Amino acid sequence: MSVAEPDASPKLVRELSTIDASMIVVGSMIGSGIFITSAESSRLVGAPGWLLVAWGLAGLLTVLGALCCSELSAMMPRAGGQYVFLREAYGPLVGFLFGWSMFLVVQTGTIAAVSVAFAKFLGVFTDQVGAEQYLVAPIRLGSSFAVSLSRQQLVSVAVVLSLTAINLRGLRTGKLIQNTLTATKTAALVGLIVVGILVGFSRGSAAFTSSWWNSAANGWTIDGKGVPTGLAGVAGLGFAMLLGKAMIGPLFSQTAWNNVTFTGGEVRDPGKSLPRALILGCSAVVLLYLLANVAYIVSLPLEQIQKAPENRVGTVAMEHALGSFGRYAMAGAILISTFGCVNGLVLAGARVYYAMARDGLFFAKIGTTNRNHVPAVALVSQGVWAALLTLPRTVTTKPGGVVEYGNVYNQLLDFIIPADMCFYALMVGAVFVMRRKAPAADRPYRTPGFPIPPLIYLVLAVLVVVDLLVLDPKVSGAGFGIVLTGLPAYLLWRRSAR
Repeated sequence: MSVAEPDASPKLVRELSTIDASMIVVGSMIGSGIFITSAESSRLVGAPGWLLVAWGLAGLLTVLGALCCSELSAMMPRAGGQYVFLREAYGPLVGFLFGWSMFLVVQTGTIAAVSVAFAKFLGVFTDQVGAEQYLVAPIRLGSSFAVSLSRQQLVSVAVVLSLTAINLRGLRTGKLIQNTLTATKTAALVGLIVVGILVGFSRGSAAFTSSWWNSAANGWTIDGKGVPTGLAGVAGLGFAMLLGKAMIGPLFSQTAWNNVTFTGGEVRDPGKSLPRALILGCSAVVLLYLLANVAYIVSLPLEQIQKAPENRVGTVAMEHALGSFGRYAMAGAILISTFGCVNGLVLAGARVYYAMARDGLFFAKIGTTNRNHVPAVALVSQGVWAALLTLPRTVTTKPGGVVEYGNVYNQLLDFIIPADMCFYALMVGAVFVMRRKAPAADRPYRTPGFPIPPLIYLVLAVLVVVDLLVLDPKVSGAGFGIVLTGLPAYLLWRRSAR
């Protein structure tokens, strides 16, 4: 394989304004998670007050991370963003492992997952897009896995490949779609909040019929759901650990805020634009997410939040307020939201692999741009792999011999969550490292209140990762295993570069 730095021409160009960068932050964050994950979080904590705490703590982590990341992005506004920060702070190995996990499952798996969410909500409008309507029936690959092509999967593939093709036409086209869809879906989320609070407001809702803080009074118990048996008798510790687990959905409904840093080489006046985009975009989304959960709490009983069909709390809330029209309106809003989210992930993610290739740590062709000044090979490679990740299925045999098929990439994303949190923590820690390694470097923006924000972030992030390692050691260990598969690949590329 060739790893020589490509002699690419034309180059990336700085065409993104502060507004464009902000739209990437907001558009990459708002996908389907806010409309779904509150169901699982509420089941884990059992009270509306603790549900808001889970979302609030996740939001605090996000905003603190953005404050710290802003210093690094203004200091090193280059293509690849977080990859560059990790490489400069800790060396090329850590940077490569981040990029490797991004390509293998984090970015591409998220693209696949959100595109499938698009296809699922399209099924609200037509019965012709179903997970069990097979063009190619499941082909078993052993006892636990299979591959198939259903109409739902076909729609998912079409979404990924069509948005990849659109982004090949140039940054202006990609950002136009991103800005338009982000404005539309943000308005839809605001609509959910307003309708839920004003129209759906009910005295029979969780806000009035459930205890806000006494989960046991609401029928909550530690039910052994991933909790070691020894914790059952220690309700306080067990509950605290489940609160940490309840943060996972909220955290990964917000996680893609770092995507804008990947486009650092294409942002105008990055010393000002990137910090503004990160801080304003993250703060706005965190506030909207909290208000959306308030809308759920004041419009629906706690049991309906916890037992929403397929976890679609947003759809249930809108249907409660507006009837069947609300269900279709919410499904349409989620279609726009997921489509825009996939576009943001596609646009930004390819820049990481482009930067790695420019450093001789990925295939040389991936480090080239086309005549439209975009990393075309990186975009195509990412799109093809993400499309393929929609095809594998997990196989589960239920009592009575009933076989159920799931999506393997969902498991991969669960595996990678703890490791991905570690990469976020390493990025925040890089603020300390770079202040020591490069004290005289130009810093157009400095983290306010330093060192308090990064310290708080690191403490909370470590607690979340330890929590997951205790509750799900096999799943968490598998995640770190996926990251470590990058070690032989790294050594191979380094050897080839000599």
